[in-house]
Amino acid sequence: MTGKSLRNFRIVLWGLVAIVALGATALYVFRPPARPLPLDFTGQQFALASTAGGTFTQNDLKGTPSLIFFGYTFCPDVCPTTLAETTAWRAQLGLTPEQLRIIFVTVDPERDTLDAVKGYVEGFDPSIIGLVGDQAQTEAVKAAFGVFSEKAEATDDYYLVNHTALTFLIDADGKFDGTVAYEEAGDTALAKVKRLVEG
Repeated sequence: MTGKSLRNFRIVLWGLVAIVALGATALYVFRPPARPLPLDFTGQQFALASTAGGTFTQNDLKGTPSLIFFGYTFCPDVCPTTLAETTAWRAQLGLTPEQLRIIFVTVDPERDTLDAVKGYVEGFDPSIIGLVGDQAQTEAVKAAFGVFSEKAEATDDYYLVNHTALTFLIDADGKFDGTVAYEEAGDTALAKVKRLVEG
């Protein structure tokens, strides 16, 4: 193969890689929730182990406004971006963890242990609460929030997980108050979070 042919081949190959990557991101961002988003969590029960200690249930949503995101620790882009953004929003608004909680729920119970999730979220902010359950518990909390997730095709014991990429806004009464989309404009996201906290 000549140098020019090899160069053209590499360009085509990298183009295909980019298309596949964009397709994977689209699954994260644009896949709709499994069912219409709930207006509240009445009757929607779940119980998960918390990195803050003890068990976190639907009743613990009450008391403090929360930003809740579903993801997994092996996520290459959407999850770390979202956790960085949520902590930045809280800092920009001058809020403390007592005024606004950030909660990360894993959708990958097969790999994400409580210790793994604890180390992961604390890398962004020590106050972030990580929630972990077994498969049945994970399905229960996904159902409560109308979240979709599924394991992608595995290669060499490694796999990605396609999942809903929304940040859920939960008010101090434990009720659903809206969402922030992945890569939503920063000023719009900040306005939503400010409104959430101010009630």
